[in-house]
Order: sequence, then C-alpha cells, then structure tokens
Amino acid sequence: MAERDIHQTINQLVDEEHQLRGKSAHSDADRERLRQLEVSLDQCWDLLRQRDALRDAGQDPDAAKARPVSEVEGYLQ
Repeated sequence: MAERDIHQTINQLVDEEHQLRGKSAHSDADRERLRQLEVSLDQCWDLLRQRDALRDAGQDPDAAKARPVSEVEGYLQ
C-alpha cells in the first residue's frame, strides 16, 4: 500500500472516529466501532513506521506488510 493511500485511510478513520466521539451518547455498536477504529489506526501507523524503517535501512518500503492485530496491539508504549 502506498503511503498516500495509508494517509488517506488514516484520515478517513480519524474522521469517522471524531464523528462517533462527538455523539452525546454511545450505543454498544458505537463503542465496538470505536475499538475497531483504534485498532485499524494502530495498524496503519505501524505500517508507516515499518516503511520509514525500511527506507532508512536502504530497503524497499513497499516490502512493509500490515501486521496482525495481536502483534500491533501487544506493543509496549
């Protein structure tokens, strides 16, 4: 996935997240969707970091692949 596409996906996910967070009340479906959005955003940011690391190492950034949710969500902050 090209960086432009990743950034576009991030922008769409953030817009949806802001819409949901702007609601005065949240249903169970809203809370689940917010959780899904957070996970998807984490995966997108991870993919961008992978691309940067590959580029910095003189390798092809297009070799970066989205990592599984279990891996991305297991990172320590």
